[in-house]
Amino acid sequence: MNIPKSDLPRVVIIGGGFAGMSLARKLLKEDVQMVLLDKHNYHTFQPLLYQVSTASLEPDSIAYPLRKITRDSKRCFFRLTEVSSISPEKNLIHTNIGDIVYDYLIIATGTKTNFFGNKSIEKNGMWMKTVPQALNIRSLILENLEQAVITDNEEERRALLNFVIVGAGPTGVEMSGAIAELRNNIVPKDYPDIDPNEMNIHLLEGLGRVLPPMSEESSVKAEKFLKELGVHIHLNTMVENYDGNLVKTNTDLSLKTATFIWSAGVTGAPVKGLNASAIVDKANRYEVNTFNQVNGYENIFAIGDIALMQSEEFPKGHPMVAQPAIQQGKHLARNIIRLIKGEKLEPFNYNDKGTMATVGRNRAVVDMGKLKFGGFLAWFIWMFVHLWFLIGFRNRLVTFFNWVYNYIKFDKAARLIVRPFKANRKIMEVDDDV
Repeated sequence: MNIPKSDLPRVVIIGGGFAGMSLARKLLKEDVQMVLLDKHNYHTFQPLLYQVSTASLEPDSIAYPLRKITRDSKRCFFRLTEVSSISPEKNLIHTNIGDIVYDYLIIATGTKTNFFGNKSIEKNGMWMKTVPQALNIRSLILENLEQAVITDNEEERRALLNFVIVGAGPTGVEMSGAIAELRNNIVPKDYPDIDPNEMNIHLLEGLGRVLPPMSEESSVKAEKFLKELGVHIHLNTMVENYDGNLVKTNTDLSLKTATFIWSAGVTGAPVKGLNASAIVDKANRYEVNTFNQVNGYENIFAIGDIALMQSEEFPKGHPMVAQPAIQQGKHLARNIIRLIKGEKLEPFNYNDKGTMATVGRNRAVVDMGKLKFGGFLAWFIWMFVHLWFLIGFRNRLVTFFNWVYNYIKFDKAARLIVRPFKANRKIMEVDDDV
């Protein structure tokens, strides 16, 4: 990897998400040699991926180059690589560009989409964990609208104008609201050949309410907002199959659609090599103690969504959102220095700052402790918080101006098909057959 030898302790971080970024920035000025590994050369602000998918933002608004973090220190390095496995007995990491030895290893690999073993959904559905995937969804939505304009087959037209989103957590709710606003504000202007009433947005949820992680009060408000936007909500409905055209569920409901977006769950993305006892099977996450040490290892840590820290307050671990990851990264940076100095480690305590989700213009819900509210104030708070936590001044500025423009003009400025998805999918299917 061409990392110079050093007498300083080497801290290797796998993953440049919220947790890895938070840790890396705190270690920049410390007396350690830090190496950040990631398969992408940028950090993705995942809470706004749905806005890239629905043509509100361009990807460079929510992405931040990881080398901008390490360039300010001669002791810190970034390598673009994919980690294949770990040999903990040798303190060695194996990657596709070579091996690297560590003194302290931090795993911050986050999560991946969970299809619950359903191969048809995995093959034919769309999911949204990365920038390329978000761009694929955007292209597919716009391509289907273009195709709906020219087709003379009524059944095909209905399928092209049917949008099915599975999973009514924050991602599914925000995606449904954004597509509804695309239909209400953009389609009448850009596609005069399409009656907006022909477009149907279906949100499917296996549980009995939308936004299950949030309070019941916020759930009721979010459902009300979605219905005001014209979203069809199907609760207690689980998808059993999607063949690329027909969605089958555990109820009498079946839907023909050319746009099927899966946001029904995630699972951990562990790295091979650690003892099986370190991983909690159902969650596929590393079991860690209050210092974020992986079960059975003193110099291997896990932070963020990949870490499962159980307590009386959080028996299933902390919420898999940005705040626990950010806080764990900052706290572990301080504990790494304490460990190097031979000092006592301090346990992690999560400061729950609340949960929020936006449904659309002037519509959002916020849970902050005992305070629960929705509407314009919640929407304003949601915008402020997301701008605040975006990485980089330019990203904040560009995103802010895009939102202002969108609010004033009822417009989405990023509705470009820069990488046609349907053509790419055909190529990928040919490759799979080969």
